[in-house]
Amino acid sequence: MRKAVFLGLALSILMALLCIPSFAANPEYTIRVGSIVSEIHPDMVAMRDVFVPQVEKESGGRIKVELYPNAQLGGDRELTEGVQMGTVHIAIPASSAIAGFDRRIQVLDLPYLFTSREAAFEALDGDLGKKLNEYMIEKGFWNLGYQENGMRHVTNNKKPIKTPEDLKGIKIRTMENPMHIAYFKELGANPTPMSWGELYTALQQGVVDAEENPYAMIDDGKFNEVQKYVSETGHVFSVTLLIANKKFVEGLPEDLRSVLIKAGHDYALAQRKLIGGLESEYKTKLVNSGMQANELTAEDKKPFVEATKNVYAQFEEQLGKEIMDIARKAQK
Repeated sequence: MRKAVFLGLALSILMALLCIPSFAANPEYTIRVGSIVSEIHPDMVAMRDVFVPQVEKESGGRIKVELYPNAQLGGDRELTEGVQMGTVHIAIPASSAIAGFDRRIQVLDLPYLFTSREAAFEALDGDLGKKLNEYMIEKGFWNLGYQENGMRHVTNNKKPIKTPEDLKGIKIRTMENPMHIAYFKELGANPTPMSWGELYTALQQGVVDAEENPYAMIDDGKFNEVQKYVSETGHVFSVTLLIANKKFVEGLPEDLRSVLIKAGHDYALAQRKLIGGLESEYKTKLVNSGMQANELTAEDKKPFVEATKNVYAQFEEQLGKEIMDIARKAQK
């Protein structure tokens, strides 16, 4: 009798469990998110801790999010192409990668456009960001948010960079970004476009002498192992974007589209807060590992600004008066 009662109770519990909806078992949509950074970079930490749980919970399990860090789905260029084609649903590329699809996005890479993160996000959350979103929609990208990579600085194995003359003749890796290339050419350097995945080995083997990235990326790429000096040129405030395939977003039911858009907004704010609070820690970590940090004051940077003013004139016609005027108004 007892055995029968126990079996009946167990069966009742099992049936009850089977009736509980399993969010992960049968999602209606699976979103693939790709990035070149590692799992410990703020981009992916904020993805894991904010975006993923929010989307999966608020969608009632109808959406499942899969993360692919460490360039598993390709570099920034390949990820951006994937989003445009729809083979990747969401990616977090640098703005420079998207500029290859609409050159007007290059406005964000104008040297010394922003001198602080506060000025940058005032513009990105305002008229400048809204206009760039319009351009991206035309190319098949739905921008869910602007995030921070940080101020870009030069690292190298030759010497500290204190003046523009110190860059003359130095072979420096850049992204495939015409404006970055133009900037370093104006300073007499030898810019060499190269993918992120090739960079560590190229520095290690001396194929290039230098590279330029924000502190978070210098740390994430372990460039302290193959570079001696980091000089705080702060020549570009590096922006990343949370881009989604436009057709995918528009194809979602309205309620799920709202969930995705809200999660993208919250992710962007969380990422900015996280990376902003960690920058000094990245710098300390790199210095403690043996890198020599060379700080440049606003006065020190003036010769760099003067030496590269021509970059604005070079790209005025390409980018168009509309976006250049908006950028100039936002410049501070």
